[in-house]
Amino acid sequence: MDLEIQQRVKDLAEKFGNENVVVVIGGAEAESSGLSAETVTAGDPTYAGPLAGVELGLAVYHILEPEIKSECDASVFDEQCGMMEMVLDVDAICEEVSRVRKEYSKY
Repeated sequence: MDLEIQQRVKDLAEKFGNENVVVVIGGAEAESSGLSAETVTAGDPTYAGPLAGVELGLAVYHILEPEIKSECDASVFDEQCGMMEMVLDVDAICEEVSRVRKEYSKY
């Protein structure tokens, strides 16, 4: 997660309250998705960005997780994410983001 996005997430959490922010990520690999999820929950693990040492504990999901997919218009989801869903290791991505959420999310 780049530094600009980290700052935007931090600003939104401060503005609306951590309990009112849900982060939806769309990384193509389990490892990168897990790192992004960890960044918005436990703080930037690389200690390089605005969220270094900042434990926001935000709710975080991957766009391909059933909880998010079910909230999307099916035709829009298919148009925007259908190809991703066919070529990525969806199970591994969802497992990794879910693991991080269960371990670090407070909401």
